[in-house]
Amino acid sequence: MILLVALLMSSWCLGLSGAAALERIDKCGTRCSKGIRCKTKPHYFFQPPCQNPGEGLNVSIFQNVSLSTVMRCEGRQKCSLHLRIKTALQLAESIRGLSICTVTAGMMSNCEISSFKKASHQLKVEVENDCAEISPSQHVKITVKTVPSYCGITWTGTYKAPDCSNIDLQRNVPECITGRLSYKVIPEKKELRVNVSDMLEDHDYHLRLCKKDFICAGTGAHTLIKKEEPVKSATFSFPQPLPCLCIEGWSAVTDALRVQVCPFKDRMEELWVGINFDPLRETLSWEPACPVTAVVRLCQIRDDGVCVDLPRASQNVSRAKVSFTKVDPHPQLCMKFTTGSQSWTRCPFADSRFQAWELAETKREGHKSVEMSSRITANFSVELCVKPEGSDECKVSETSIIHVEKNKAVGLTLKGKLCNTCIQVKRLHIDFGATVTHCFQDCNKTSPLSLGISRQASKPLRWVVITAGICLSCIIIVTLSLHVMLTVYQKRKQKRDAGYTSEKQTDVAPECVISAFQTQALVPDSPPCWNTEKAILISD
Repeated sequence: MILLVALLMSSWCLGLSGAAALERIDKCGTRCSKGIRCKTKPHYFFQPPCQNPGEGLNVSIFQNVSLSTVMRCEGRQKCSLHLRIKTALQLAESIRGLSICTVTAGMMSNCEISSFKKASHQLKVEVENDCAEISPSQHVKITVKTVPSYCGITWTGTYKAPDCSNIDLQRNVPECITGRLSYKVIPEKKELRVNVSDMLEDHDYHLRLCKKDFICAGTGAHTLIKKEEPVKSATFSFPQPLPCLCIEGWSAVTDALRVQVCPFKDRMEELWVGINFDPLRETLSWEPACPVTAVVRLCQIRDDGVCVDLPRASQNVSRAKVSFTKVDPHPQLCMKFTTGSQSWTRCPFADSRFQAWELAETKREGHKSVEMSSRITANFSVELCVKPEGSDECKVSETSIIHVEKNKAVGLTLKGKLCNTCIQVKRLHIDFGATVTHCFQDCNKTSPLSLGISRQASKPLRWVVITAGICLSCIIIVTLSLHVMLTVYQKRKQKRDAGYTSEKQTDVAPECVISAFQTQALVPDSPPCWNTEKAILISD
């Protein structure tokens, strides 16, 4: 069974290669039917005007005219193309031969005259000529006339030569030899390793990376492979695997045909990067790195991952930059790219870096509260709604317009039954923005549902006040501690000084110290104590 399949595949491949191959000729010339002697010579002069045909000449004298291409080779990769013209001619006594002329765009007419002498028993002759050299993809106009030329007895036709997509031409005709490119992607290094084979002999070869559009515009990565190099390869670095990034190669000859291979042509997901946001102009933009036919939409992503399209937020793109103005940056606002049957979603605000406002649930005095804080001064639409059980639609019961100052939070207090209750908040006076829905899960059946608004200092301001209070308290405590320590130190120093003075006085005149604490009546009767008054002052 395997052998049979192999035989079938080989025969199929041979059939394809045979269909692609052209007939070879050793030399060109004109050939006539057996029994007819043909003599051909080029004709470079203007032919004389036609003559009126005599009686018996049929206007359909040329029959079964066919045109085809043959190849004449003088060696490997040195083949040329020739146009083969074949026709059957109904002879008459007055016809001595025929003229075959070929004309190509921008070239003069190339004519050959074949004269022949027919055998007496033949009335028809087949003539075949293959000396008209043509180029790949060339359009040729062919005119066949009798010699002498009779008015109205002419055959004209057009022919297009095979182009360089023909495998036989790619291997043998110099104009079509582009070389074959193979590559290996090294993703960890972001490199492309390129090998060249079947390049035009005795010529250098160019390789480069380019971005494909109407033309393949070079990226700056270019190398020249010398014909003397035994290994025809090069390595290129690439910044991003874009679908339009291609490898281009061509022989180092004038007007050489080029070949391109695009390793990342299926990597469409690489295009949906480079989304930019200008917070001053509130403009969200994206520019394609490659030409692509796509539809760009703004959408709001839900918790289940589905991105719901915003109204009137769709643009078609091919090469130009796409911009959406007056955009409210929010983590739920995303861009959806659609090409063909595939879609990709990118959320540029998912990291909350540009988020202008937010909601946070709190609980105050036993009631649920949602606090709104904003980095900018703006107006918001706040809708109170209820979701019936088993339904995704939220029925609005109350709507309020709230003005929020920059960095000043606003509390939305809900009182009453909160079963299946939600609030929907959207910033006003913008063209494209997300509607944020916040729902409550618990139930409070004590009172009817109502919405209250309270304004308070924003969390950042409260933290500043608390931090300042803590720092001030620390300064006061440290100051008091230093004051206490200084007081204790001064008292201890005074005691040390007093004790030092007492010891000194005792050493000099101990009897005088003792007398200093006696009554005044004893002072005059104590002659040795001449310094008693000074001792008393010091002790005081």
